Amino acid sequence: MHSVLPFLLAMVAAVVLLEMLATKLKIAYPVLLVVAGLLISFIPKLPMVKINPDLIFFIFLPPLLFDASWSISFKEMKKWWRIIGSFAFLVVFFTALSVAVVTNYFIPGFTIALGFLLGGIVSPPDAVSTGAIMKFVKIPKSTSAILEGESLLNDASSLIIFRFALVAVGTGQFVWQEATLSFLWMVIGGAGIGLLLGWLFVQAHKRLPTDAPSDTALTLIEPYFMYWAAEQLQSSGVLAVVCGGLFMANRRLLF
Repeated sequence: MHSVLPFLLAMVAAVVLLEMLATKLKIAYPVLLVVAGLLISFIPKLPMVKINPDLIFFIFLPPLLFDASWSISFKEMKKWWRIIGSFAFLVVFFTALSVAVVTNYFIPGFTIALGFLLGGIVSPPDAVSTGAIMKFVKIPKSTSAILEGESLLNDASSLIIFRFALVAVGTGQFVWQEATLSFLWMVIGGAGIGLLLGWLFVQAHKRLPTDAPSDTALTLIEPYFMYWAAEQLQSSGVLAVVCGGLFMANRRLLF
């Protein structure tokens, strides 16, 4: 741990410096981070860092999605919800399906289930990167809202595809009826849990004698609680955080 810690601290410092450089150069920082990460990977004898993927999901994903949901225009997202929904679910599914078909055809031994597994990984654009890049691109407000709204929700659809594909790869079978019911519960349950907890958190901010530090502390733990509660009930933690964050963002003037 002592040998890896300096490397991790150096990486954090590099991310901060690159973000400052991107601001100075007036370019989207995700682009600079990707290029820098690619260059760093070629440096020989760097320490190997192994992190549990589930831990990464739980530590980083909830606050990033929560912050992104606060920065998007709720009115615009509500106005274009049909297009956003179709992009976030149907387009992601067809992208994953295309990846599955192409890999199954061109890669020997690559099954449709493995193709869906790969498609679930590569199909969704990142929500935070989309929001950051939109700041440097002059496009209509409606287009920006559609792209940012879709990027918030597509993580949920891709993770659902990934989970079902993983089950199919592990068991060698896929039951459409069970998958359909599970999909509906993950979507409806995740959204419902997020909205319910978002309402409870809004009431807590309004009714409890909070001050600035306690509000900050509550805001820090809220996305984690939404994500954890939804995952414990076998629904989508991503949708819970996004829907809860959007609800709280729409009510933010009330507390």
